[in-house]
Amino acid sequence: MTPERVDVLIIGAGLSGVNAAYRIREACPELSFRVLEARGEIGGTWDLFRYPGVRSDSDVYTLTFPFHPWTGRDSIVSGEQVWRYLQEVVEDTGLREHIQLDTRVTAADFSTAEARWHVRAVRTGPGGRRQERYTARFLVVCTGYYDAEHPHDPGFDGIEDFTGTVVHPQHWPQDLELAGRRITVIGSGATAVSLVPALADAGAQVTMLQRTPGYVLGLPRRDPLSDLARRLLPPTAAHRVMRAKNAALQWGFYRACRRAPRLMRSVLRRRAVAATGSEALVAEHFTPPYDPWEQRLCVAPHGDLYAAIRAGRADVVTGEVERFVPEGVRLADGRVVEADVAVTATGLRVLLMGGIEASVDGVGIDPAASYVYYGAMLSGVPNLAFCIGYVNQSWTLRSDTTARLAARVLRRLVDRGLDTVVPELPDGIGPGRPLMADLRSGYLLRAAHLMPRATDRYPWAMAQDVVRDSWATDHADLEEGLRWSRAAPAPRPLQDGGVQDGVDQDGTVQDGVVQDGTVQDGARRSS
Repeated sequence: MTPERVDVLIIGAGLSGVNAAYRIREACPELSFRVLEARGEIGGTWDLFRYPGVRSDSDVYTLTFPFHPWTGRDSIVSGEQVWRYLQEVVEDTGLREHIQLDTRVTAADFSTAEARWHVRAVRTGPGGRRQERYTARFLVVCTGYYDAEHPHDPGFDGIEDFTGTVVHPQHWPQDLELAGRRITVIGSGATAVSLVPALADAGAQVTMLQRTPGYVLGLPRRDPLSDLARRLLPPTAAHRVMRAKNAALQWGFYRACRRAPRLMRSVLRRRAVAATGSEALVAEHFTPPYDPWEQRLCVAPHGDLYAAIRAGRADVVTGEVERFVPEGVRLADGRVVEADVAVTATGLRVLLMGGIEASVDGVGIDPAASYVYYGAMLSGVPNLAFCIGYVNQSWTLRSDTTARLAARVLRRLVDRGLDTVVPELPDGIGPGRPLMADLRSGYLLRAAHLMPRATDRYPWAMAQDVVRDSWATDHADLEEGLRWSRAAPAPRPLQDGGVQDGVDQDGTVQDGVVQDGTVQDGARRSS
């Protein structure tokens, strides 16, 4: 089998993968690239999750791309709207032709001698499954950070005794009957907060069963400033104004929660009481034992969760699950929450790099043994970028920063006629801490031992702070922390008819790039 050769291979066609493809093509139009997507359609999270009420709890202006303005009226939108937006982006930008669906990457090995990734994948089609191979100069992994196939299973006792139906939001059955049924949603995170009002609207009798209360912030579904901005400005300018305004508000709110937690607890409590009309209900069910943004804070458009509870269309119960029983869920205090359907909205299972078996010269890569370079590359791993978005702000605010950094790195590789770039740790860096350790959410705590390390200082940091991260990453000195080198002096075609690696068509090395086998002209020296 002859491998398909490309310059850049992007794995994943969700928000991050589409973002990376656009930015790399923008900065390096001469490079060939392909996007491989395991699913049968683009969209990632927004194609996977199809449960009732699925939506973003980030505003759409920061969730969508700065290079493709959002023109809808709402600020908080449904998952279907995000999915349709992504379809529009790949059509309008011409990226669709570069995306190959139903192709799951299983392994990737970087050959130092060749300065290329050798990638194995399985493609599914009408004729069944077949193995495919690719080689690429650079790999960009945009698979997110959770397992799309296997959600977190807390292992509830007695679940086999339950006579009703058990479903998980990650694998929602589209033919599930809702009207008139008693549905218990186990969980208090973003999924549960989205599901409960949607199920109530569908005519179900809904109970949100939570072990620990969480913070829920009601926000308007529409932003009146967006209509004004669109009347006064061209679409792209209006989008950028809204994106900047909302990013600043998100950042300011997060910083206020971390710096003045007692004040923000009081603010959130007062808003919850106003929305539910009950001091006692908020004290029992919406007063967490932790400060705001120690765990993810959930958003309810127009306070729809509070409205459903206040109207009596939904209920909330706080308690420890002891076990399932035939008629429902029994709590540790002996209460039984009866149900026809139990929805286990119990969180995600973290899976880095999409489960790909990645290696360098046959030696497996352990992300937990690496440090992050500006949250986008792994120490000791050549020619690879990966994307993990923010968990305390819009995912795309971070993914676009990562995509632009990857594009800068690629541009330098091409311009300086180099083959390899690898983040290299300085001496005495210290133990660091797991990436995304700022939040104490359960799924992040469970996966702390899997995470790459980060410090408090760039370039080995990712601060979960859009202002600090964006400034530091956009102004990164690419000579600090990166080792640049050439694999061999011989010329290699970049694409059909093109020449790369700082070599002229007659085979001579360009001045100022390589002399006596050593990288010169400002690049870090490497024999």
